[in-house]
Amino acid sequence: MKLSPRLTVLLTALALTACAPQTSSNSSSDKDDTSGTLRVWLFQEVGNTPKEKVVDSVVAAFEKAHDGTKVEVEYIPVDTRAQRVKAAFNDPASAPDVMEYGNTDTAGYVKDGGLLDVTREFGAWPEAKDTDPTAKASVTVDGKVYGAPLYVGVRALYYRTDVFKELGLQPPRSMTELAATARKIRSAKPELYGLVVGGAYTYGAMPFVWADGGEIATAEGGSYTSAIDGAAARKGIKAYTSLFSDDNCPAAKCAGFGGNDTVSAFAAGKAGMAIGGDFSHAAVEAGKVKGKYAVVPLPGATAGSIAPAFAGGNNIGVLKSTSHRTLAVQLMEQLASKKTQGALFDAMGFLPTYSDVRQRAAEKEPFVKPFVQTLGAGTKFVPASPAWSQIDSSLVLPTMFQEVISGRKSVAAASKDAAKKMNDAFGSAG
Repeated sequence: MKLSPRLTVLLTALALTACAPQTSSNSSSDKDDTSGTLRVWLFQEVGNTPKEKVVDSVVAAFEKAHDGTKVEVEYIPVDTRAQRVKAAFNDPASAPDVMEYGNTDTAGYVKDGGLLDVTREFGAWPEAKDTDPTAKASVTVDGKVYGAPLYVGVRALYYRTDVFKELGLQPPRSMTELAATARKIRSAKPELYGLVVGGAYTYGAMPFVWADGGEIATAEGGSYTSAIDGAAARKGIKAYTSLFSDDNCPAAKCAGFGGNDTVSAFAAGKAGMAIGGDFSHAAVEAGKVKGKYAVVPLPGATAGSIAPAFAGGNNIGVLKSTSHRTLAVQLMEQLASKKTQGALFDAMGFLPTYSDVRQRAAEKEPFVKPFVQTLGAGTKFVPASPAWSQIDSSLVLPTMFQEVISGRKSVAAASKDAAKKMNDAFGSAG
């Protein structure tokens, strides 16, 4: 939902997805040096130290196995990755060899010529056969493979068991109950947010749109059209934005929150509930609420249902400009291997992309269960279009939510404007 530092996505996680550059001078390098320095970009997590330890172990083993090779890992902020990736694609001298990226960025990065086609190597890699189909699809564009899946991420509802017990509350079983429970918590404990939400938390908001039958966009003949201004989508937008109120999560504070902000607030003991990913587990465990929380699937529109979650996750790819193709692909495979994904699960709670490794993880740790249930109930994905990176990085949906939250625009007006921006992006993507 993520192992040697210079990797770049989404999703999950989420958070926001990176913008691939509109133009790129990047081209394949004809060099394949067998020694030298490999640079890696990985995403910086809320609590990054456990991830660093796993990556350091992978790097140490890789360097030991490859004489004359050094690996430099850099952890980059997810929220500012768009500018870094654009610069890297357009200037090979500044580019990493290996990069973490969000699964929503794949189509855009491929279109802009930044990622190396590793179809042959992926097909020859023995572990790849156990990659689950959804994860493999997240690195595949027009039948070609452009990386290796690193982890899959979905979000569910974290809640404070001590607060619920004190107030005599039960985990909500529908979206309506969720809002009512949030307001009960805020009323009884005004020092807490009921359900901490974020105006810039795109992937936390999407389940509200999907739960009411809305869609972000619809596809026809290989092209996309925005559906965010449809009646069902507007109902979900209204449900989500109504939570930005003094009786739950005051707009003045919460309108600017992103996904990491909401997880941090919950981990710090400032909220009764939060929408967080399986990848948020380590940060919550390291916070003040350790031992005082539980997780259930985010409820849907009807009692007992599960809201569709965004099928997020991160991948690891090799940049086309690398002068160490063979080494870079081998490092990519080590960072995305079964052993590394198992270690990342233990360290960070990232769900493995290999079916067999994920099954072992679920048997080992009970906290995985609600996320596996969410995956099983059916997930959704963003439009598989190069335009999505532009839509996401230009904050089309957060702007829409914030316009409604602030009262500057009605749901109808804000969603209409967002739909126009999305359709302009889809049209320009070709």
